[in-house]
Amino acid sequence: MRKLSIVICLFAAVLSSCNNYLDVNKNPNAPTAVTPELVLPQALTATALVLNNYNTYGSQLGGYAANAGGYGGFNENVSYAFTPNNYSGLWAVTYDNLEDYQYIINQTADVDADIYFNAAARIMRVYDFQLLVDTYNNVPYTDALKGADMLTPTYDKGEDIYVGLAKELDDAIAAIKTGQAASVAPAAIDNYDVLFGGDMTSWIQLANTIKLRLMVRANGKVTFSNTSFDPAGFLTTDALINPGYTRDNNKQNPLWNTWGFAYNGSAGNKAWIPSTFILAFYDGTKLKDPGRGAKMYYQFPSTGTNQLGFESTGIPKSPDGSFWYPGTERTGTVAGGSTGALKGPDAGYPLFTAAESYFLQAEGALDNILTGDAKALFESGITASFEYVYMLPNGSYSGTPDADAASYIASNSTSRLVNFNLATTTEQKREAIVTQKYIALNMVNSHEGWNEYRRTGYPVVSGTAATTTFASTVSQSTRPDRLPSRILYPASEIQYNPSNVETADSFNSLIFWAK
Repeated sequence: MRKLSIVICLFAAVLSSCNNYLDVNKNPNAPTAVTPELVLPQALTATALVLNNYNTYGSQLGGYAANAGGYGGFNENVSYAFTPNNYSGLWAVTYDNLEDYQYIINQTADVDADIYFNAAARIMRVYDFQLLVDTYNNVPYTDALKGADMLTPTYDKGEDIYVGLAKELDDAIAAIKTGQAASVAPAAIDNYDVLFGGDMTSWIQLANTIKLRLMVRANGKVTFSNTSFDPAGFLTTDALINPGYTRDNNKQNPLWNTWGFAYNGSAGNKAWIPSTFILAFYDGTKLKDPGRGAKMYYQFPSTGTNQLGFESTGIPKSPDGSFWYPGTERTGTVAGGSTGALKGPDAGYPLFTAAESYFLQAEGALDNILTGDAKALFESGITASFEYVYMLPNGSYSGTPDADAASYIASNSTSRLVNFNLATTTEQKREAIVTQKYIALNMVNSHEGWNEYRRTGYPVVSGTAATTTFASTVSQSTRPDRLPSRILYPASEIQYNPSNVETADSFNSLIFWAK
C-alpha cells in the first residue's frame, strides 16, 4: 500500500525528528515546508515511540516491573529520591511530538481539503498534553509550541489545561462533522493515517474516549463547559498504531524492540522482570487468571519475579526475550507471532485499548458522567482485555478469549474485584473497575495504571510484603504508601526556563487529580 511505503521511508526521520519549544537551532532565512501528508504518519509513528517511554516509566513506578538478578545501579529507581535527570526524556519526546502535530495544525488551518488532517492532529495534540499533565501537573500549554516567538513559556495549571483540552476535542469533532457534511472524502487522509486508515468515525470515538478520560480523572476537581459526547460513542476496538512494522532495522514495534529482541536478534532489556505484586493477580494469590497469565508470561505460573529494591541473592535473571514474551521460540531473528503485551516486531502499538475505554465508561456510568450499565461495561472491559492479550500480531486470536473471560469471572465469583454484584458501595465498585483496569494495562500502557493508582489508591497496597505492595524495599518516600507522588521537572527546564519552571518534590507534590 502507498501508506506503508511512505511511512516506512520515514522511520529514520522519526528517530531524528522533534523540535521542541526550546529548539533554537533553526535558520529563519532557510525555511522548509513539508506537507501534512508526510508529517501525519511520521507524527503518529513517533507517538508510539513516546508511549514506549511512558510504558517503561509506568511499569517501573506503577508496580508492574522490578529489578532483575545480575544487575545493579538502580539508584533512584528503587529509592524514589528522584533528581531532574530521572525520566527526563519524557518531557522532551512529548513536546517534540507535539511540535509535529502543531505543524500540521498550522499548515492546514482554513484549508477545507485538509480538514481531517487538522482534526486528527488536534486530537493527538490533546492526547500528548494529557500525558504531560498526568506526569508533571502544571506545564507550558498556552505559550507552548510557538518556537522562537516564545522560548520561555509560562506554566498553566493542570486543571486549566484539562478544561482547554476538552474544548479542543469538541472543536476537532466539530471539524470532522463539518468535513463530512461537506462531503470531504476520507481518501484525502486514509493513505497517511497509520492509526485508523482514514475512518473518521473512529477518530471521533477516540476523541470522545479521551474526553471521557479527562472527565473521569478530573471528576469533582474541574468544571467542564460541555459535558456531552458525540453520538458516535466510544472506542470498542483497540486503537493501534502500525505504519508497517517489520523486523528490519529501525522498523520494529518499539515495545518489542525494547523488551523482546532487537532487529539483529540480540536480546532487549533484561534488567527488569515482572513484580511479585502483579503476578499475584494471575497465579491465584489474589485472583485466579491462568488464561491471561499463560498468554502474558514466559513459563507461567513459574515466571520469575522480584520485589522492587530487593537485590540480594536468588533474584531470577531475565531470559532472552524477557519474561513478558511467552513464546517458546527464543531465537531473536525469528521470535514473535505471540500473545501478551510484546507480541512481535510487526504488532501494532496500542494508543488506546478497548479495555481501557470500557473501564472508563463503567466508571463514567458509576459517577453519572454518562448513562449505561456499569456492570455490563465492567465485564466488557474484562472481555476486551482478554481479547487484547490473546491477540496475535496479525489480529487473529490464540485460544478463546471470550470463553476464557467468562470462565475467569465465574472462577473468581467470590471476589468483589471480579464479581461486580459483590461490590455493594460506590467505592467498592470503583475499586473493582480500577483494579481490573490496572490488570488490563499491564505492560500495555503501564503509565495509565500508575496514573489510576495515584488518582484512586487502587489496587490497594498495604504492608511491606511482595504480594501486598509494589513499593520498593528501600523506598525513601515519606508517604504512607511508601511510593513517590511524581517525577521532577527535567534539568532542561531548570537550565533554559528557570523563571517559569515550578518547584516540585517526589513525595509531597501531587498531580491535581491525585489523592
